[in-house]
Amino acid sequence: MLGSLGRSAGRLLRARAGLVAAGRRHAGGEVHIEPRYRQFPELTRKQVIQSELISGFMWFWILWHLWHSSDMVLGHFPYPDPAAWTDEELGIPPDDAE
Repeated sequence: MLGSLGRSAGRLLRARAGLVAAGRRHAGGEVHIEPRYRQFPELTRKQVIQSELISGFMWFWILWHLWHSSDMVLGHFPYPDPAAWTDEELGIPPDDAE
């Protein structure tokens, strides 16, 4: 039972890895296995141009809205002036303290 389970698991792992075995019988009677590996599909020039246009429009859309309505991302408040902060607010001890 464990042997057949191991063989099934091995077949499953080989199938997931993209290895497909094609058996051929030679004159000696043994089966010679030729592995065929899964090939990634090649993109056509049209698909590459379409994907470039779509991603270019996406970045245009993001940057346009970031420039024109940046307070949606950065918040709806005025940026504080660091020069107006006191030493006490910044945690700096007074000059006469040692």
